[in-house]
Formats: sequence, C-alpha cells, structure tokens
Amino acid sequence: MADTVAQAFETSDVEQPWAELGLKADEYQRIREILQRRPTGAELAMYSVMWSEHCSYKSSKVHLKRFSVLSQDTPRGPLLAGIGENAGVVDIGQGYAVTFKAESHNHPSYVEPHQGAATGVGGIVRDILAMGARPIGVMDSLRFGPLESPDTARTLPGVVSGVSSYGNCLGLPNIGGELEFDRTYYGNPLVNALCVGLLRHEDLHRAAATGVGNQVIMYGAATGGDGIGGASILASETFDEEKPSKRPSVQVGDPFMEKLLIECTLELFEAGIIQGIQDFGAAGLSCATSELASAGDGGMHVDLDVVPLREANLSPEEILMSESQERMMAVVEPDDVDQFMAICAKWDVLATVVGEVTEGDRLIVDWHGETVVDVDPTTVAHDGPTYERPYARPDWIDQVMADDGNALPRDARGAELGLTLLRVVASPNLCDKSWVTDQYDRYVRGNTILAQPEDAGMLRIDEQTGLGIALATDANARFCYLNPYLGAQLALCESYRNVAASGAQPVAITDCLNFGSPEDPDVMWQFVEAIKGLVDGCQQLGTPVTGGNVSFYNQTGDTPILPTPTVGMLGVIEDVARRHRTGFVHSGDAVLLLGRTREEMSGSAWAGALHNHLGGIPPAVDFGAEQALAAVLIAAAEEGLLSSAHDVADGGLAQALVESALRHNLGVALTLPDGDPTVQLFSESTARALVSLPATSHRRFVQLCREHNVPVERLGEVLDDQVLEVVGEFSLPLDEIRSAWQAPVPAAMNADLAEV
Repeated sequence: MADTVAQAFETSDVEQPWAELGLKADEYQRIREILQRRPTGAELAMYSVMWSEHCSYKSSKVHLKRFSVLSQDTPRGPLLAGIGENAGVVDIGQGYAVTFKAESHNHPSYVEPHQGAATGVGGIVRDILAMGARPIGVMDSLRFGPLESPDTARTLPGVVSGVSSYGNCLGLPNIGGELEFDRTYYGNPLVNALCVGLLRHEDLHRAAATGVGNQVIMYGAATGGDGIGGASILASETFDEEKPSKRPSVQVGDPFMEKLLIECTLELFEAGIIQGIQDFGAAGLSCATSELASAGDGGMHVDLDVVPLREANLSPEEILMSESQERMMAVVEPDDVDQFMAICAKWDVLATVVGEVTEGDRLIVDWHGETVVDVDPTTVAHDGPTYERPYARPDWIDQVMADDGNALPRDARGAELGLTLLRVVASPNLCDKSWVTDQYDRYVRGNTILAQPEDAGMLRIDEQTGLGIALATDANARFCYLNPYLGAQLALCESYRNVAASGAQPVAITDCLNFGSPEDPDVMWQFVEAIKGLVDGCQQLGTPVTGGNVSFYNQTGDTPILPTPTVGMLGVIEDVARRHRTGFVHSGDAVLLLGRTREEMSGSAWAGALHNHLGGIPPAVDFGAEQALAAVLIAAAEEGLLSSAHDVADGGLAQALVESALRHNLGVALTLPDGDPTVQLFSESTARALVSLPATSHRRFVQLCREHNVPVERLGEVLDDQVLEVVGEFSLPLDEIRSAWQAPVPAAMNADLAEV
C-alpha cells in the first residue's frame, strides 16, 4: 500500500519518529516486518501506544501466566469472568454478581495530581461499566514521599481532590483504601484506584466486535488533544521531567459527563441492543478498535472523518492516540441503531456511527478519503513484544536481611513505653487519615454499611435479604523490600484478614503491582518473587485472581520505589446486619487477643518510627492459621457473639487498641501477656485479631476458638473511663492519644497552606 498521509515523516527520505513514540529499534523493525512495508504515521501511532509497557504488558506477561495455574473457583463457585476481561466477575449468590478491579494512574498523577487521579477513577469506573454492571463503590490506595516534603505538599492535596471530586460527583461512595509515605515515592507517587460494580448474571457483557455489518458507534465525550499518548506512554518509561516527550498532556476528566454515560449505558444494556462494548482507556481509539476487532469474528472499518472532535485540527495520529475521557464504543445491529441513538439523545450523550464490522481479519481506518491504517488487529492488540527481562537475586538483599530488626534496642518500660506508643501511633503511616477520607462521600446511595476507618468497606446488595459484600485493599512495601515473596503474601493475608474481621467470607482478589524499571534485574527479581508469592498464597487460601494491573517504571532516576503489590480482596456476607465493627462499643465487654504473638519486629512500624530502620526478615506467614482465624470471625458474626473485631497488623496490638478505643471514645484496661512488653505491643505477627464481647458470649466464643485451634487470651475489659491503661506499665488519657494521632497530616497540609 502506498503512503497515503501527507506528513513529512511519512515520506521515504525522512526517518519516522518511532523513538519519540516510545518504541525501541527492534520493535519498529518488527512492525515493518509484520506489515511488509513502512508503516503509515497513523499505524505507527497505533502500534506505539498499544505496544507500550502500560498497554501490552510486554515485560510482565510471561510471569503473569503463572496465575493460570490457579483454580478459577471461588468459595462460592466458579468465576463468571476472569483474567483477560475488562474486570473479573464473581457470583455472590441470589442471582447477583459483582465485578471489581484495581488499576494504577501513577505517573499522570505526578504530572498533574488532580486530573491524573480524577481520570484514574473515571477509567476504572468505565472498566466496570463495560462488563454490564452498575458501579456501586470505589476505593483508593495511595503512596507519597515523606509527609513533610514539598513534593507531597504539592501532590497529596491534588490527588485527594481529584479522587474525591470525581467520585463524589458520580455519586459513588469511597468505602476504603490506604495512605502511606516513604522517601522512595518522592517524585513518583502511587495512585491505585479500585471500583466495584453490581449486575445480574444475565447482564454480563464482553468486549468483542461480532456480526458482519453490525455498526460501530462511539458515544460519550468528543475527542480532544488532552491526554495524547497519556498514560500509555507516560507510564512506560522511567520518569524524567527534563524530557518533554515523556510528559504528554494528562487527560482532563468531566465526572458529570461520566455520570450521564453510566446511566445511558445501563439503559442501553437494559434495552438489549449492545452486541459488544469497550471503554476508551489508555491508548484511546487505538485500543477500543483493535481490541474489539481482535476479540471478534471479523474485521472492522472506521472512518476518522466522522469522529466528533473538540479540536478540528487534530491529525489522524492524534485522534488515534488521544486518551480523552468519558468515551465508550459499542457494536450494534443495524436495525437497533435508531433506538441506540434515541437513548443517547435522552441522556444528552453524543453518539456517532464511526464504522462497521467487516468480513476478514483487517482493521481499516480511513481519513480524508484515504486509508491510513490497514492492519491485522491482533498484531496491534495481542501480539506485541514479549520480553523475558533478566532478573537475579540482588547482592544487597543478604545484607539487608541480616540487619535484624529484632536486635534493635527496646528497653522501654512504664511511662517510657507509653511515650513509645504515642510516637508509633503518631507516625505518618499509622496516624489518622481523616483529613483525606473526610473529603470523600462514604455514604452516598445509602448502601454503605462500613467505610473508613473500618478494616474493610462493606456495601449492602439486597435490602430484603441483607446480602452484602466487603472489600479491603492492602500493601506492605516494607516487607516486600525485605522479601518480595513473603511481602506479597503478607499483603494478601492482611486483606484476607481485614475482610474476615468484618464478618464476610473472602472469595477473590484483584491486584495492582507497582514496581520500578523492568530493565533493572533487581526490580524484575522483586516482581517475579511477588508473583510467585501471590500464586502460592492464593492457592493456599482458595482466592483466585480475577485480574489486575501492572505498573512498571515507578522510579525517579536510578531510585526505584519500594516494591508495592497492592491486593484488593472481595468478601461476601449473607446479612450485613451481622457485620463486625472495629471499635469498642460497650463498657464492661471483655477484650480478647486471638492468635499467637512472636518476636517479629523486622520491617515493623515500630522499627521505622523509633529507629528509622528497615532490615531483617518479615513476619512468618501461616495460611492455615489465617484460615482458622477467619473461620472463627465469620462464625462469630453469624452467631452475633462479638461487639467488635479489629485485625492486628501494622503497628501491632498497640495500633489495634488505640483505633478500637478512639472509635467510640471508650477506654480499655489490659494486662499484657507474658514476655517483652515492646514485643507484645508492637510485633506485627500475622493471623491475629483483637475482639471485644459481652460476658454472655464469652464461653461460646472460647469454645469456637478451641474448635478451630485458634489461640485466645483475655487481656482486659472496655472502660467508661477514657484512658488506655496497660496494667503495671502506663496509663494514657484518650485525649492525649487522639491529639498525637490526629495531628500529623493536618499539620503538614496546613503548614503548606500557611506558606502559600
């Protein structure tokens, strides 16, 4: 085919800008071999975004195949959709299914914090919508540089405003998440967004263009110049703010348009006139057309001249690469087009027929009467490069693991131990995050049962039966740095435990895997070990991986972030009225500790807050103990035995006590188990929970623990007096604890405002 686009770089004597578009020399050569000719500019643009790390997973897919060994059965039956779809779909009973997924929007959120975070929420919401589900809730997992740093003062408020404004305007409750700080995230914050949606089994939709002659319709917002190359290229290289080519414009979100798009799409589903559907995410029109066509039973023809534009002078390359938000693509039978257009008009949603499904296996794109793209869509969407990056266990890991956190000084007793508690709970990663979460609407739609600061978020699904779901997101980058295999499993176990502590049965996970450059063998080793850890852990717990996201190149210069695999766990509860809350509720209730505490201080919040130390071996993982603890907590919820339940993880028993006491301003008096009081308060041993219960439940609950071989010890009781007393050691007023716990984030943010 002759060159057909009148652009300088397409002429035979001008080199094409493949490097500027993020392609390697061998990748460009492979494109030429696939096409058996020089690509047009539009084809080069399409391949460049679809073959980017962000879209093609070219460095990770050989390792992600490990997930294929996992059973696709959850404790409640087989997955309805899994890895490879826009989002996983889980049967939760009573004819209902939920779909959930987490994705990253890290680099765009550094370049433009508000819009980067906002469009991250918008993108994951559309992934859920494309499965045929109504989005019903969101969560976010955030990481920033040091709390007091100028970079955090710039990025944190913008990211939070982006998450809150977009989600709040959509009317979606934000029911949970995380916020942590570490120097390695300076210049490279992590913004991981999760969305969950609800559908009936029969409403499930998939992304495939089927039926020759069926019409291809773009609907939603018009296409603009914002986000050209956006996440697809920006997230596929190590960030370097000196290179303009690595800083394409970040997408601009319009949540009100997205709300109209949601309602319009749901009505289109209800009308039964959508044969296939795909959202516009990273790579924009390049992604939607190539993925729909390659997953279908034919080809596709598209005319760029009819694509609605916000900027009339956009080139075909820019139209194909634009990541403008709030757009969808549907495949519709010809006889249904008028009804489709009428429904879109009702919701004031722009809709345009831009092409049709054709015979054969070609994706043809025309512009100004000339063909600018003629490719096999599979080569664009699925047959991109596959790299087996070298990886090796780093030389430095032995030295790090030998630097035992258990050997750190810990001779604090009495009042000094109380001061240690204050210091730990007021550290940036354990302090109160309500400065952030108060900006989120947690209760819109009226079905939120649990939200921040609870261990897990919970939503009611059915008003008549009380059926509900719980969700928790967890990551522990400190442990992953020490041992990525165990660190990933510890994140998995914590999310499993948080869901079980609410009274829900954990059933499946999604993941968001955040790492540095895959071209660094040390980073690739961390990534491979984390994958192995998740595969082995999910096999043990019986929680399949439904899908997720890989985010590489999270580093500034030569400094990678701590390896941060985020795990989102979904649970199901038969009656939300029987859920557990985390806070003490009744004075006089007994306070019990479940599980076994060991001397496991390495990588702990105590080691970081008191000694600025990160070394040693993480806590041991015991999947049998986690399952036994979960069985006890779920059975206790079904029998209504407990007043409260709180997992014991970051910050150890001390953090669980403080959060349980402050939740409803009720004190506690306890006697620590035998042993070093620092270990008893701050060890982060796994498979533990703190519970409170009335005397009438005590005998039955202890019997339940014995039946499941879960260690249980009575520590003390809940008090009307507003103190936290460790008998024989110290007594601290709750007001003093609350002041220390609440101060750090507002102080840092207000200091920034004062300087402005």
